[in-house]
This record gives sequence, structure tokens and C-alpha cells, in this order.
Amino acid sequence: MSVKAFELVPAVERDLLMGDKARINIECIECCGKHLYLGTNDCFIHHFLLDEVTSSKGKLSYSAQKLLHKYLGLKKPVAELRAASALERLIVLCDGIVFLVDMVTLETMPSGAGGGAKIRGVTAFCVNENPVNGDPFCVEMGVLSSKRRTVQIYMVHEDRVQLVKEVTTPEQPCAVSVDGYFLCVALATQYMILNYNTGASQDLFPYNSERRTPIVKRIGREEFLLAAPGGLGMFANAEGVSQRAPVNWSESVIGAAVCFPDGHILQDFEGKVILASTKAVYILVPLPLERQIQDLLAGHRVEEALLLTEGAQQNIPKDKFQILHKRILQQAGFIQFGQLQFLEAKEHFRKGQLDVRELISLYPLLLPASSPFTRCHPPLHEFADLNHLAQGDQDKVLRCKKFLISYLGEVRSTETANGCREDVDTALLKLYAEQDHDSLLDLLASDNACLLADSVPWLEKYNKYFALGLLYRCNGQDSAALQLWIRVADGDLQDSTRSDLYEYIVDVLGSCSSLDLVWKYADWALRKDPTVGVHIFTKRPASKELPQLNPDDVISYLGKHSQALLLYLEHLVLERRIKKEKFHTHLAMLYLETVLSLLSMSPTDEEKICRAREMLQALLRGSNLYHAQSLLGKMENCEHLLLERATLYGKLEEHDKALHLLVHELRDFPSAEAYCVWASSSRDSAYRQRLFHLLLGIYLDGNPAGNPQAAAGSGDLAMAAVDLLNRHGEVFDAVRVLRMLPEGWSLQLLRPFLGRAIRASVHASRTSQIAVGLAHSENLQLLHDRLKDCKKPIFVSEKKGCHLCHNTFSEPDVVCLPGGVPVHTHCVAQRVRDSPTKRQLTNSSNHT
Repeated sequence: MSVKAFELVPAVERDLLMGDKARINIECIECCGKHLYLGTNDCFIHHFLLDEVTSSKGKLSYSAQKLLHKYLGLKKPVAELRAASALERLIVLCDGIVFLVDMVTLETMPSGAGGGAKIRGVTAFCVNENPVNGDPFCVEMGVLSSKRRTVQIYMVHEDRVQLVKEVTTPEQPCAVSVDGYFLCVALATQYMILNYNTGASQDLFPYNSERRTPIVKRIGREEFLLAAPGGLGMFANAEGVSQRAPVNWSESVIGAAVCFPDGHILQDFEGKVILASTKAVYILVPLPLERQIQDLLAGHRVEEALLLTEGAQQNIPKDKFQILHKRILQQAGFIQFGQLQFLEAKEHFRKGQLDVRELISLYPLLLPASSPFTRCHPPLHEFADLNHLAQGDQDKVLRCKKFLISYLGEVRSTETANGCREDVDTALLKLYAEQDHDSLLDLLASDNACLLADSVPWLEKYNKYFALGLLYRCNGQDSAALQLWIRVADGDLQDSTRSDLYEYIVDVLGSCSSLDLVWKYADWALRKDPTVGVHIFTKRPASKELPQLNPDDVISYLGKHSQALLLYLEHLVLERRIKKEKFHTHLAMLYLETVLSLLSMSPTDEEKICRAREMLQALLRGSNLYHAQSLLGKMENCEHLLLERATLYGKLEEHDKALHLLVHELRDFPSAEAYCVWASSSRDSAYRQRLFHLLLGIYLDGNPAGNPQAAAGSGDLAMAAVDLLNRHGEVFDAVRVLRMLPEGWSLQLLRPFLGRAIRASVHASRTSQIAVGLAHSENLQLLHDRLKDCKKPIFVSEKKGCHLCHNTFSEPDVVCLPGGVPVHTHCVAQRVRDSPTKRQLTNSSNHT
């Protein structure tokens, strides 16, 4: 699809130019402001005044008024016209002569005193639009001679022209353009760049002047456009380098911009593009920029539309350009979206700051019913909806939905979604549910703005009941969420999202801020599985923000759920270690009832009984808070719980009863020894010794003195006593044990015990000696420190005498009386014994 960039508007009609003379043809044109000059084939110059007229609908037209025409007096057509407005002159080329004409009167200017006003033998000329001469009333001009291989540089004044430079070329030049010191010249076979100031030259590329007319046009500072082989327009700068992509045009191009079928002359004048046929003059009026861009977009020429928009930035007010640019980007995005070019579409949507609801609205039913959104007018695209875009192609529909999921996921937390978070999140929820997308739960578990009214039927439609429960919770409807999830867990509703839904419900109840909901639904959870349901109470976080449950209330509530009650009491006693007698006693009672119940069954399950007794025994040994008498009363007549009764007796400090049960009724000697260790574990050594002596006495009382051989080999109690002594010899008072033992027992039988007892006695003696030595050393150190604190030393020697007995000192140990007077230690001791009052003494130790 071609894009129309200009409208051809008539400027000078045929009748106005030639009247009834049919053979008049236009050869050249020039425009200066509102003044239009035409050169014709009959050697006339015609002067017209152009006025722009804008209609009420904004359409531009021109009216021309003929002011004057003038015959130049030559027999050839006028070949070229150039206006020098500062000089009020026209530079005319006719019949190989360049001369000056007054712009108002069209009179030819005579030669002045300073030189001629004509240049002969000229094939072409050009005006330097970037002059190097600083004189504003002087025009620089490049001239090609028909007889010489040169380019001549002239200065044009009001009444004369002056040659200032001549540059030789390797071939005859046929076209030239000048900018500053740089000449771009078309020779017979190639283009080249010349610097007429330095003489430097640069060959560009070859071409055939016989096959096509060369085009050399200045398009900017030190940059030119050239007609190249292959139907290309090539750009070249002063260094001979092309910094722009070439323009593709046809082989028959005769102007530097566009070519119409009836075109004869094409020139650009002060922003106007004027086209002349042989009979009339037209002005190419650019179509409005937005219309050109829309035409490009209608042809899906996205990149060209964006390039044209961005290229016009400098000519459009900033605010208007931003609005225009955003809209073009948005339109471009929808075009590429329709072509499934999703990456490009997303980038244009992002840059164009698209209201994301424009995209969502293409997808039927995704926007909430309450959304106030209406599509942009005029529309940004040609699609009614996604079905219209896809034309029944379900694969295309699916790809578009996947793109929207990705796009909404990216923009929902950005400024793009400001003001429409509800629409975005609700649409995303619907897509996730429809596509069975894993991110549905992530959306609902995070901060979201999904609308409940729109989302509920959609989630129900796709059996997303777990997700619906999360949505209820997001909206503060915990009760509705729990009711829904319980129906799924009970099988009334089908949703396979979570296989552990029951455990999840328990976790929710465990962290629920509403205690009413906890009490309401805890019974359902406990009936379904008491071992898991009790987690509602045992795993409730201890948080200041979360109301806490009263343990007494929980215990009362769990009364009809015995297994859960047991687990809760274990949580209080064993995990939280709450030190309340009623909790410990209650748990111990439940353990005991479990054991008694298992014992009463027929047949009995020994493995279960063993595990239950181990739990009861561990609690009885580890806790000091339960009511032992109550438990004893429960098991008083149970012959199977002797070990437990012994533990209870131990808690009551009735060790003789406990050991009697273990030794005489249970006949469990290892347990008796273990009992002594356990019962004395947190007591001092004397307490432990007392318990072991008590056990030894029970063993010996049950096996009075008799045959040593019997004691050594056949008596259970005797052997138990021997084993006890040999294993724990260091605990016993050896002297007392020897007095207790029957006289008939052999020393060989007690050898391990005696060996340990002797070693323990020696160890104790040596330990005491070490302690005494350490104490003496510490005392000496303290005496030394006190002496140092006195600052003034006390000197004693064999020449000095004691102030009490007057005998000399033979040992360094002395006692200082108040005032620092040294005396013998034994003298002071004697005096203290003899004196009713004790004097203050200061001990010191010194060496002479």
C-alpha cells in the first residue's frame, strides 16, 4: 500500500500563463517568499504573486496574480533562475550566459565600473547556501564552463560578478552543488567532492551520464544527495562518507524528492515543494502528519510510522508530540499484537503507556461488569474482540491469552496499573482459572484487588473451590472460606487442587484470629482425625496479635475427644512445660487409665501395654508436680504396676516401701539399683549413700548370715547384694558395710568392692591433702598481699630481740604489734592466753 504524503495544488493555471499561445512551455521556476518567477522557452520571465488561502475545513489552496513579464532579447529558452533577495536580483542562465535581472522591474542589469555583469560559456551554476564570505550583500556562486574542465567560484554583487577561484576537474563537469568550501561535482563518469580552498578531492562512485541525468543536491550542511546506479539515491558528506541509508527510487528520477508522471521541474523553495509541468505550476502541499502516519499504520508499516513520528519531534510542541507519540506507539502495539508479534507489541505498549484495559477489553468477559472503562475514541485498533482477531483459530486465541497472562503479571505492580488494579487482578484471576495456571494460588495468597462479585462465579465454573476460599479470606470472609473447604474435604464438592486440604484447614483454624470460628469448626476437625485436629490447639502461634486460648477451656472442650485431650495435655506438660499440678496429674491419670484399659482387655496386646507403661513411667519419673497419692489410690490393687507404684513411693520419700516392692514382690534387682540412682539424681552424695545402704540392708535382711557358700552361690538376695557392692562400691561407707556383712562371707567375693573402697578412701585422703595444701598456699599469698599493702616493711634478724621475751629471732615468722613492733609468735600466743582481752595483731612474713 502506497502512502500519499502530498496533495498537488494548482498555483499558476495554464490560461494565466500562456493565454492563447499554445507553444509556450515552462523551462525553470524560482520562488522568493510570495513571489514566483517562471522562465519560458520563448525567452520570457514571468512574475507572479502567490497567496495562500485556507478554507473553513482547513484545506489549503493558492491564488496567483500576474504582476509582470519581460522578454530577455535572446533566442534560447531561459534555462535557470535563482533569486538573490538581499541584492534584489535574479541570477539568470540563458543561451549559455549568466546575467543579473532586477527582481521588481525584470530589467537586465548593465555592467558596472568594477567589472562585467555577465558570464559567458556557462552550462550550469549553483548558489552557495552556506557562504564562506561574511558580506551579506554578496552571493557566492559555483559555475560550470562549457569549454573548460573547471568549476569557477564567483562573487555576485548588485551590478557585477567577480571570479575569485577556479578549480580544475579531471573530466568535464555537468552538474554541481556547493556548501561552504566543498563542491560536489558530477563528471562524465563519476561523482567527486572538491575543497576549493585546500584543493583536496575525494572520488565517490561511478555513474553513466549518457544513460541518466545526474542529480547533485545539497540537503544539509556539508551533505549531498546523488543519483546513483541501480535506482538509488546515495548520500555523501564532505569526507565522502555515507551516513544515511540509500533511498530506493526508480531509474527515471529527475528530481531530488518525488516524480509525478507530468512532472517537468521539481524544486524546493523555503519549505515549499513546487512542481512545474510544461504548461502549469503546482505546489506540493504536505498532508497533515497524523494522516500520513495513520496511512502508514493502516498499511501495517509500523516502523515507518514510528520513524516519521519521531522525525517530526522538533516541529511539534512538546506536549502535543508526547500525546501523538504515545498514541502511535499504542496503535503500533495493537498491529503487532494482531500479527502475534508479542515481544514487539509489549515493548510498544510499555513505551506508549497503554491503559492496560484497552488490551483486556479485547478478551470477552475479562473486564469486571462494574468497570467504568470505555475504549479510546478514535479506536486504537480494528478488532471487535479476540474472536474477531483470531477468526476461529483456537491456537491463536490460546497464544493471545498466554501473552495477556504474561503481560498482566508484569504490569500489575507497576504504575501502568495505577487506578485499575481491580480490573487487572480480576482479569488475571479469570485467565489463571480458565487456563488452570499454577500462579492462581500465588495471586490470591499475595496482596490483590480481585473483585469478589466477578470472581466467585468464574472460580465456581472451573471448580477452583480452594482458590475461592482464599479469595473469601482476602475479603475477610473466613467463615465462608472454611464452610467451602469443609464441603470439599467431605467430598460434597470436587477440587483436586490440594490433596492435604484437611491439614490445611486445621492450620487455618490454628492461626485464626476469630476464636468463635475455632470453637465452631474444631469439632469437625477432631471428629475427622483427632491426632491432626488437635493441632488447632497445639500449634497455635504465640503472638501478641493473635488472641490466645485458655488451656482450661480447651481441656473442657476436649472432654469428649479423649485422644485429642491426651495429646493436648502432652503438649502442655511435655512441650510447653507448664508447671501446674492439675495438668500433670490429669495427664498421668490419662496414661494410667490407658494402661489399665489395655490390661483389662482379653487377649492383651503386650506391645501396646509396654509402650503405654513406658510413657506413664517416664512422666512419673520426670515430673514432680502430679498428685502421687491420687495415682497410688488408682493402682493400689493392680499387681502389674509394681514398678509404677515404686516410683510413686519414691516421690513421696517412702523409699523403703518402694524398694520392698522392687526387691521382694517384683524381684527386679536391676530396677531396684536404677531406682536408687534415679531417686538420688538431684540430691547430694549423703542422700545417695543413704538410699544404697537402705537397698543393701533389704538384701541382707532377706538373706541372714548363714553358709558362706550359699551366700556366694545360691542366694538371689545375697548375690544381688554382692553385685550392688561391686558395681557401686564408691557410693558406700566401707566401714559401715563391713559391719553389716555376715561374718561368713569371703573377702574374695567382695574383692571388687574392697578394691574400689580402698581406692576411694585413698583418693579422698589425697584430695583432702591437696585441698589443705591449696588452702595453705592461698593463706600465704593473702599474707604476702597484706604485707605489701602495709607499704613499710618490718625487718627482723638474729641481732634484734623480741620486745616481749628479749630473745633474738631465729625464724622469719613473727607477729607485729600495733606500731610495727616485731615479737615472737609463741610470745604473743602466751600473752593472749594470759590476757582477758585480745589485742589487735597483724601477721606478717619477712626475710632478713
